[in-house]
Amino acid sequence: MELGDFKRIFIGEPFPTSRESHERLDKVRGLAVFASDALSSTAYATQEILFILAAAGAGAFGYVFYISIAIVVLLMIVTISYEQTVHAYPNGGGAYIVVRDNLGEYFALVAAAALLTDYILTVAVSISSGVAQMASAFPALLPYRPHIATFMILLVALINLRGVKESGTAFAIPTYFFILMMFTTVGVGFFRLITGSLGSVVDPPELEIEHALTAITPFLLLHAFSSGTAALTGIEALSDGTTAFTEPRGRNAGITLIWMAFILGSLFLGISFLTGQIHAIPSEFETVISQLTRTIYGNRGIFYLGTIAATAVILIMAANTAFADFPRLSALVAADGFLPRSFNFRGSRLVFSNGIIALSVIAIILIWIFNASVTRLIPLYAIGVFLSFSLSQSGMARRWRRVGRLKPGEELKQRGSVLKFDSKWSLKMIINGFGAVCTAVVMMVFAITKFKDGAWIVLILTPSLVAMFISIHRHYQDLA
Repeated sequence: MELGDFKRIFIGEPFPTSRESHERLDKVRGLAVFASDALSSTAYATQEILFILAAAGAGAFGYVFYISIAIVVLLMIVTISYEQTVHAYPNGGGAYIVVRDNLGEYFALVAAAALLTDYILTVAVSISSGVAQMASAFPALLPYRPHIATFMILLVALINLRGVKESGTAFAIPTYFFILMMFTTVGVGFFRLITGSLGSVVDPPELEIEHALTAITPFLLLHAFSSGTAALTGIEALSDGTTAFTEPRGRNAGITLIWMAFILGSLFLGISFLTGQIHAIPSEFETVISQLTRTIYGNRGIFYLGTIAATAVILIMAANTAFADFPRLSALVAADGFLPRSFNFRGSRLVFSNGIIALSVIAIILIWIFNASVTRLIPLYAIGVFLSFSLSQSGMARRWRRVGRLKPGEELKQRGSVLKFDSKWSLKMIINGFGAVCTAVVMMVFAITKFKDGAWIVLILTPSLVAMFISIHRHYQDLA
């Protein structure tokens, strides 16, 4: 049997180029492909807040819901910003294209480096987290976490190599199963709370405090806020993957983005509120979601197991968002001559195969270096995405300033879009400007508080990638 035969068995028959338009996603499949990363964060965002607040003792846990409200407000600001972006840039690209058009090429390369790094870490963190859920249920799997994580990455990569539409169909059922189970759990929780039958966690884990504080300080609350904003990772995915949607691409991507933000915000607030009511304890031995679910259902029966299984699956599936966006973003960067041109070539199934393969290899290497440990990988996570948030919203703010200088009916063509006068340009500029400031503050807090834990790696890696982009570009210029 030849190599081509194996390729057809695992990846499928080649598609003609004319079929590309039929391989695009509707809103239902689009939500499954692009929302899994953001929605999966509801499984650990509340717990991350509690871990930081634990330094001030259990009495500080009462702040978790108020911090969650602040994070949802930030979620709304970022969502509005990216909803405007997908309409303004229907050809995709997200932060990279926005920053390239409005802030210049070098800032665009910083945004691209930050996002590509974040997508790699998304695969490593989400897959490791999903495998950790399995190992919690079956401790015998603990020594084999890197092996299982490697298999999961290869499986997700294989599904994506088969084509966009097939990956959307494959991931739709688990995504909607997770949404159903989580909304059911939160709904039952509120019903039991109203009827006075909810109670508190039975046999909660022991509260472990490594660095105890005597008081609740503003810096502690800000630190907890920044840790909880991990819930926002994945919001940018839709703006990068707009081209994967059926026409009208901008409208369909925008509607899907709003759906995703509403589901994410509702679940996050519901989980955070109920967590405070049952007095859940952050622990490495039992997740907050597990404590919440068994308290709501009063046992570890079928509904408990269904919710935990759905959570584990969505965490593994969160990697699919990166597999959907990393190849597209790398193709855009390659088209501008800052990555090898091969990243801009579509494979036999009309996907950017080289980007998918590169993402898989790098993520697997990270998995083995960090032994599939979520705790060791988390400090590297989220800095890149908030850097891209800040640059993208700064770029959009400048875009609206340019729009305000145009006369009604006048147009100005950019590389990625066309500027047209908008009477609401000043309001939109204020929203994007405020969002840029908020996300920049969160990014700086992340960099400071997580620096010694490994954030320094990202702070070095990002400029190193920019230097690599420039070197590749100069190589192509020399050849030309």
